[in-house]
Amino acid sequence: MCKELNGQRRYKVRINFAIIKQKIRYVQNKIEDIIYPRRCPVCDEVLRFGRGKICAKCYHQLSYIHEPRCKKCGRSIRKFEQEYCYDCSRKKHFFISGIALIDNVEAGKKSVYAIKYHNKREYVDFYTDEIVKRYSDEIRYWQPDILIPVPLHKKKMIKRGYNQAEVIAVSIGMKMGIKVDKKSLKRIVNTKPQKELNDIERRRNLANAFCVNINQKNVKGKSIILIDDIYTTGSTIDECAKVLLKAGAKKVHFITLSIGIGY
Repeated sequence: MCKELNGQRRYKVRINFAIIKQKIRYVQNKIEDIIYPRRCPVCDEVLRFGRGKICAKCYHQLSYIHEPRCKKCGRSIRKFEQEYCYDCSRKKHFFISGIALIDNVEAGKKSVYAIKYHNKREYVDFYTDEIVKRYSDEIRYWQPDILIPVPLHKKKMIKRGYNQAEVIAVSIGMKMGIKVDKKSLKRIVNTKPQKELNDIERRRNLANAFCVNINQKNVKGKSIILIDDIYTTGSTIDECAKVLLKAGAKKVHFITLSIGIGY
């Protein structure tokens, strides 16, 4: 009886501590909004305090992924009776399934590229809020143990100063209470930019580009979600998933901010 009561008390303490942390984070965010006003992730205009994280007009410029979705990559498809998009119907993927928030077109494409190439990391908060709001149930259904951001090569990391996939992973991890593993997966080849290559060249470009840290305990038997900014053909996610599965991972899913047309 005493053990049961102690267990209930510890459970309540954990819940109360989590609520307190959320309230502290909420207050911190409000203070930051006053000191460093938010900018719209689409038009980059300063937003009025307390008016959300995006302009109302800009919100409607984003092309959100909608049902029906491809059961593999999450891309929007035309018919509900269709299970897979054209890309996934003719390819074998190593990941189980994935989620993308928006199509990589027009305003959304420009915004995600600003995160990737112009250090607009503050935009990530809006996009991860939307991912959690729309897909938290699906993500929890996957029962992930860890989030792993697609890594940059050390030379590119030094040049850019940050890994946008890592920023996204940390933001989702904080909002959903999922551990982020930044060390287990490494990029050992400084590959050419994927956007310059066709589908076949992309796969060749990424061959043997990633490896798992010698200490494989962090991934062995784990359910993993890979995090990246853009999904186009799936070559990057596939290569990472293949390496993780070979190292003993139980299963791999992915989340990206945007998804392209593919080939």
